Amino acid sequence: MVSRETSPARTKSFVGSLLVATPTLQDPNFDRTVVIGVGHESDGVLGVVLNRATERRVAHYLDQWAELAGDPAVLFEGGPVQPDAAIGLGWRKADAPFSEAFRPVLGRLGTLDLSREPDDVAPLLEGMRVFTGYAGWAPGQLEAEIDAGAWMVFDALPADPFSANPEELWSMVWKRQGGMLSAVAHFPADPAMN
Repeated sequence: MVSRETSPARTKSFVGSLLVATPTLQDPNFDRTVVIGVGHESDGVLGVVLNRATERRVAHYLDQWAELAGDPAVLFEGGPVQPDAAIGLGWRKADAPFSEAFRPVLGRLGTLDLSREPDDVAPLLEGMRVFTGYAGWAPGQLEAEIDAGAWMVFDALPADPFSANPEELWSMVWKRQGGMLSAVAHFPADPAMN
């Protein structure tokens, strides 16, 4: 469906990049997902799905973090790997000092150490979201899936991880690519119904 030649040039790291599922991706875990890379080490790539909000309130599971969780203050399905694990993604204040509780991903966006006391982290943040589970790829696996046309790699915008309408993020990311790529935003969820 989408040629890999249309994908922006690859970087050595996927950290801070959006991995956007193409309509050809057949894995229901990632149907119409937007994943942001938060880790790329020798053992593979780690990311969280940004556009799968649940109805489970953060307060019910991580009460101490509920006040910091952005709107909607719900858990997000970060991916199928370790669904009982929680990953915090936060937006650091521009003037916040360095802290080991915050690991930069892209600019002021970073992962949070949820084992810390929220009161210690709160002064650093303008907002955060909590993800259950994550998306993970073994070394070379993600590159192979990109080559097969399952994913496109795009630059993230600062607002992407905190979209007020996360269910619309997949279409929004495709639309802003312009040209023929923007047409993918209108691809029917079930082509047989077209």
